[in-house]
Amino acid sequence: MEAAAAARRETERPQRSSELLQTLEDDSDKTSEDIHDEWLAMFTLNDTPKGLMLDLTTMGLSQRTVAEPKTINATEPLLLDAVRGKEVERPPVWLMRQAGRYMKAVIIKLEKFQCSSSAALSYQTLCEKHPSFRERSENVDLVVEISLQPWKVFQPDGVILFSDILTPLSGMNIPFDIIKGKGPVIFDPPTTLSDVEKVREFIPEESVPYVGEALTILRKEVNNQAAVLGFVGAPFTLASYVVEGGSSKNFTKIKRLAFAEPKVLHSLLQIFATSMAKYIRYQADHGAQAVQIFDSWATELSPVDFEEFSLPYLKQIVEAVKLTHPDLPLILYASGSGGLLERLPLTGVDVVSLDWTVDMADGRRRLGPNVAIQGNVDPGVLFGSKEFITNRINDTVKKAGKGKHILNLGHGIKVGTPEENVAHFFEVAKGLRY
Repeated sequence: MEAAAAARRETERPQRSSELLQTLEDDSDKTSEDIHDEWLAMFTLNDTPKGLMLDLTTMGLSQRTVAEPKTINATEPLLLDAVRGKEVERPPVWLMRQAGRYMKAVIIKLEKFQCSSSAALSYQTLCEKHPSFRERSENVDLVVEISLQPWKVFQPDGVILFSDILTPLSGMNIPFDIIKGKGPVIFDPPTTLSDVEKVREFIPEESVPYVGEALTILRKEVNNQAAVLGFVGAPFTLASYVVEGGSSKNFTKIKRLAFAEPKVLHSLLQIFATSMAKYIRYQADHGAQAVQIFDSWATELSPVDFEEFSLPYLKQIVEAVKLTHPDLPLILYASGSGGLLERLPLTGVDVVSLDWTVDMADGRRRLGPNVAIQGNVDPGVLFGSKEFITNRINDTVKKAGKGKHILNLGHGIKVGTPEENVAHFFEVAKGLRY
């Protein structure tokens, strides 16, 4: 079925490409807003007539890029070199949630010599046409398009898959949805051992084939000019969502299970650990060049409870992945991790991602020289002036020291962040030199 779908998309592209060209000719006096809807069905295109070059400035479009002829790039991406401790000229940069609701620009890209073109709508417009987050994150074409939007505009050193840490749940017999304005909802939270026994181990090939297909396409599109990043949720964080029935402020349900019926929680955590190791390997086999593990809620645990309910399962995942993919960089992110910082490298990950509440110099010292570091500019900085943003970037990079540092935010980009400030962040970051 996957092969048939891919073949169908390929056969449709020439016709859709010619439709785009006609649209460009017919609508030269329209604004970008006028033609949003007309382009929705055309945002993955190929095969424009050979040698064609179009002037888009008359259309009122602020974003325009023309790609050079595409060749096979055998050079390792900067991000991978930095993680592995190789000498690099600057820290690689990407941003968590770099594809998302803050993006407004219409993106046009014409590849003159490869006879291909692509047009993309803003994420906000795609949300209007596809209001369900699960539809956007479980459709190959939409996943690829949204993942590539920041790549086309900002050229980050990492291109992360557009998805969600809860994506595997349906394949594990845990029904859920992500509802606008409310967030994730788990319809039947497990509370007993018999409930947990109904949870299945995750088989990515069967449950999320669109993830593998999207990663393969992304790897081809990015062409080693940046690292393609996958990601998964950590066992305790996944268990927290599932047991709490969604997001939580107090985490009373998961802690009640941990402290009153630990055997039940350990059973659930083990299923998630085995499943996420499989999921990481699956992502790597289909194109991911590094994978980030999000343990967002582990910092709700005291250090002693982290050592029981999170650390052992993170170690299991890392050890299992390294058996089959020893060179795959694994990144661990846990927001608010200052109290657990020395424990995070014990997981065996290659990179620890810091949030902004930890001073970068202190974080580097506390983590030691054997682990790379990622982060950690406060996302709120992007609401400041360009001078302020520049100063914070420089301060962070200086404190991180030379090498083994990935410049990032300490959390995801906030909704409402000015897009021009994101552009400035990338411009300054890519202009740095050690």
